[in-house]
Amino acid sequence: MLTAMFLAALILITVHSQETEETITYTQCTDGYEWDPVRQRCKDIDECEIVPDACKGGMKCVNHYGGYLCLPRTAQIIVNEREEAAAESTSGRNNVIRRTPADPQRAPPNPTHQIQCAAGYEQSDHNVCQDIDECATGTHSCRADQVCVNLRGSFTCQCPPGYQKRGDQCVDIDECTLPPYCHHRCVNTPGSYYCQCNAGFQLASNNHTCVDINECDANNPCAQQCYNILGSFICQCNPGFELSSDRINCEDTDECRTSSYICQYQCVNEPGKFSCVCPEGYQVVGGRTCQDINECETTNECREDEICWNYHGGFRCYPRNPCQEPYVLTSENRCVCPVSNAICRELPYSVVYKYMSIRSDRTVPSDIFQIQATTIYPNTINTFRIKSGNENGEFYLRQTSAVSAMLVLVKSLSGPREHIVDLEMLTVNSLNYRTSSVLRLTIIVGPYAF
Repeated sequence: MLTAMFLAALILITVHSQETEETITYTQCTDGYEWDPVRQRCKDIDECEIVPDACKGGMKCVNHYGGYLCLPRTAQIIVNEREEAAAESTSGRNNVIRRTPADPQRAPPNPTHQIQCAAGYEQSDHNVCQDIDECATGTHSCRADQVCVNLRGSFTCQCPPGYQKRGDQCVDIDECTLPPYCHHRCVNTPGSYYCQCNAGFQLASNNHTCVDINECDANNPCAQQCYNILGSFICQCNPGFELSSDRINCEDTDECRTSSYICQYQCVNEPGKFSCVCPEGYQVVGGRTCQDINECETTNECREDEICWNYHGGFRCYPRNPCQEPYVLTSENRCVCPVSNAICRELPYSVVYKYMSIRSDRTVPSDIFQIQATTIYPNTINTFRIKSGNENGEFYLRQTSAVSAMLVLVKSLSGPREHIVDLEMLTVNSLNYRTSSVLRLTIIVGPYAF
């Protein structure tokens, strides 16, 4: 049981006079009590009702005799009414004053007279003094920016939450200058504050902590690939695309513009990729290189009396028997002028037909074809020359041995073009025997350098 007992000693104060003495008795109460003029005794003050925020930290206020206690809200309180009465009856101090009849202002109290209430109290219908609620009646003197709190016999003026008293005024408390309430940014408002987060973050449920926003899950802003990072995000593009200046959208990468060597012939840009194409007569190999198509093996369109000759970028059909009068065909591509024919005495003994293909714009000088005697006679001398087909000086014939020579390309040739060059081998001996043979070389220059 929680009790409190405040005892006061009885003090007698005597005042002597030359005239007839008169004794007056009045009572004062100790701290925590106040005088009850109706019951004519001291009664306990309930501090839990008049003291603002008497208890902090979730404790509950429990009034007791001459004071109050702050206890946990789960505590059980038992009050002994007899002890309370005893405490109230012994809490006063009786003071006795004697005065003379010459003092008419200090007449003894008349029990039957109307009671006089102290300041802040008023007489009730039951002839008892009751507290005046100045806050409810509007008789307080609090400012408009203050809050009136009623007390027993009085009132007090307090500032609303979020304000502090400075002189007679209530001034806003800048919570943002106090120990950090907010994780990122604090914004002060009149009487309060709120928290803000940096870009890429949002307030948690406690309205103080900032947590990262996963922009990729919430509302994917990226055109293609989105990667969340703390406080932000980054966008990436699929292969073949690149980020635009806004770092969000993706633009097709024109691979054909990045390099002129990406394709051997021609580059074709496509959304997110590119492809290489080759000209007619070629096919794409390895995605970028052009390779000649051998039409003689795939789509031979030559007649039966013709032979198909493939060259870079196309093919040609040549007669199987290229011999012209008075020459006769003796073997494949070999024509011989019979000795029995008188006309043949002034003509080369044989003409051999050969075909070759070279790429356009070939690097020069370049060895391109070798001529060699097929029959070697003793005590003979062989000499070689370009008989025809070199009017512009594109070729040079260099003898490499007694029986062979090399045809050299000395000027670059551009195709498509066909050159027919007659290479002659002249044979003589010590008996002034003289004969010659011709190799008719058909050179086909392709249209491209590949």
